[in-house]
Amino acid sequence: MTSRLERAMTYAILVVFCVIALVPVLGVLSTAFSNPKSLRTGFALPDGLHWNNFADAWTRGHFGTYLQSSVIVTVTVVVAAALLSTLAAYAFGTMRFPGSSVLFYLFLIGLTLPEEALVIPLYYDLRGFGLTDTYWALILPQTAQSIAFGTFWMRAFFRSGAHGSLVEAARIDGANSWTTLWRVLVPTGWPAITTMLVITFMWTWNEFLLALVMVTSDSLRTVPLGLVFFQGQHTSEFALLAAAAVLVALPVVIVYIALQRRFIEGMLSGAIKE
Repeated sequence: MTSRLERAMTYAILVVFCVIALVPVLGVLSTAFSNPKSLRTGFALPDGLHWNNFADAWTRGHFGTYLQSSVIVTVTVVVAAALLSTLAAYAFGTMRFPGSSVLFYLFLIGLTLPEEALVIPLYYDLRGFGLTDTYWALILPQTAQSIAFGTFWMRAFFRSGAHGSLVEAARIDGANSWTTLWRVLVPTGWPAITTMLVITFMWTWNEFLLALVMVTSDSLRTVPLGLVFFQGQHTSEFALLAAAAVLVALPVVIVYIALQRRFIEGMLSGAIKE
């Protein structure tokens, strides 16, 4: 039984970590709403709500164009990675075929290799196919990276005890592999699938290095890359920079808030248990 002292210590530690996490966020928000001529940074109550900072950042930073590029790349990567990961994980998790263990560990290599070690040879490969400075130069590598994680994540879900029993019951009732996947496992696995979608979305949306190396056209830049160029052009306009940072981070926050219930269920449901 938890004593009052232990409970108080738990709350104290949680409060400390909440403060550590929230103070920088509040500092960016207060700076974003402050007077655009102000030079102060960090957390302080703004002298008013200057909403025009967001409109100025949006217009002067061309964030409409960058947002469109990020949406195209992110939606394509998330949908393709989720579909392919689910199919691959279903095969690895419920079927027995020669070489399955070796192939699965090949997938895991995608989780272990640092992106910095691959980006230069990847650039020359994609340039050989004429794909650099296109959306495909961002979509294909990030889809491959996301499939490695998604396959690992969903395989553990398909191999968990309860879902193994569901697969056996469906097969006894005469369901084929396709029906078992889409009518039995996927409807019961939305928490794990949603967790995979949210993580993949955040990784893809915040990807910076690939966009920096693969894309040179201004119209193809994603929002993290656009924010860096915007920062270089407005180094002393802190309110404008903070407003731009809020605009870039806002879609991730909205997606997380919209799916947080499923996301937490997926994290707590033991999706990574073998």
